[in-house]
Amino acid sequence: MESSRDVANAPAVAIVPPGRPLVGRVVPPGSKSITNRALLLAGLARGESVLRNALASDDTGHMAQALRRMGVPVRQDEDDGATTFVVSGTGRLAPPDGPLLLGNAGTAMRFLTAAAALVDGTVVLDGDAHMRKRPIGPLTAALGALGVEARDTEGRPPVTVRGRGAFGASAVTIDAGLSSQYVSALLMAAACNDRPVTVALAGAAIGARGYVDLTLAAMRAFGAQVLQEDVGRWRLSPTGYRACAYRVEPDASAATYLWAAEQLTGGAIDLGVAPADMTQPDAAAHDLIARFPRLPETIDGSQIQDAVPTLAALAAFNETPVRFVGIANLRVKECDRIRAMATELARVRPGLAREEGDDLVVAGDPDLAATARPARIETYADHRIAMSMALVGLRVPGVTILDPACTAKTYPRYWRDLARLGVVLRPE
Repeated sequence: MESSRDVANAPAVAIVPPGRPLVGRVVPPGSKSITNRALLLAGLARGESVLRNALASDDTGHMAQALRRMGVPVRQDEDDGATTFVVSGTGRLAPPDGPLLLGNAGTAMRFLTAAAALVDGTVVLDGDAHMRKRPIGPLTAALGALGVEARDTEGRPPVTVRGRGAFGASAVTIDAGLSSQYVSALLMAAACNDRPVTVALAGAAIGARGYVDLTLAAMRAFGAQVLQEDVGRWRLSPTGYRACAYRVEPDASAATYLWAAEQLTGGAIDLGVAPADMTQPDAAAHDLIARFPRLPETIDGSQIQDAVPTLAALAAFNETPVRFVGIANLRVKECDRIRAMATELARVRPGLAREEGDDLVVAGDPDLAATARPARIETYADHRIAMSMALVGLRVPGVTILDPACTAKTYPRYWRDLARLGVVLRPE
């Protein structure tokens, strides 16, 4: 583990291919997606909620701090590497004394924008330079249709919401083509309204529908009553939420890097949890990863979006080319992940990957290590680019990851866990 000691503070880290199977036990952190949902629901609930096996990271830290700023005490306890949040809610959120600064935490920005409608007062939500490029217009438009004054900045943050404690209408149609988080945000807030609310999709398009199911499961755990009227319409009863003890499952997106590391090195990594026991959409990537080095010719990434960079890194060593389709939404994540993966894989070897429209095509070469060249990998302040491209370094000599600290967004122990498996990391 000593090789990972200074990685978090280093401007770059060089990865030394282990040259042997990676064997050991590494338990992924708690799910970021579930932790941020549970934090908000606990903040909206009455009473003390205890969230065990939660994720402590930049993203969840932004959510927890925003709740504190809105009058909700949130305590974070650590015990042998496991994080527990204790949230003491009153059933209401108070206006903060200034803008909520949410970094590049997309879930916090979207979820809190809708929840701000329940505040009796004004809430300003802002983020860093990357967040100010991410779309939020469909959500603010939906809030407007619900009678909430919500003003964005040319369809992006910062956002100003003038809440009145409840929605002014009882039905809304939301365009979720860019993100399922818009739907999740409205659903979670709607259960706290003073009358029933119906949330419907505009058309069938929705990014990563499985995350809506994740939202509904968490809401029900906190006492919400939701009737799914059809595949794209939900009716929320005005129940509010009740405090509960809630256990967060391990993060499936984080697990994809470990599953891929196992395949790339012929190793055996015990994650302490079976993919079938995970409810997150990215758990479905396990079956694809297990097919390496014979990945399918075409992979539809629409429902496993956060796993696509992992699969793209794996595809670089595949026996045949792989085309990733259904991934246009990756252009509006923390960075343009289609362009980033195409650019950085091509840095390892020209022509290794390319964009074709909104598809990503990876050439695939089992002998890539013999023809690759040393590469300093730009990460675009995106944790998933850093962690995925680090996988390439498990086979290719000379791979250096710039800004390795960006992995703290969702997986602060990533470099430490690689080192525990025997990967030598050289901070630069």
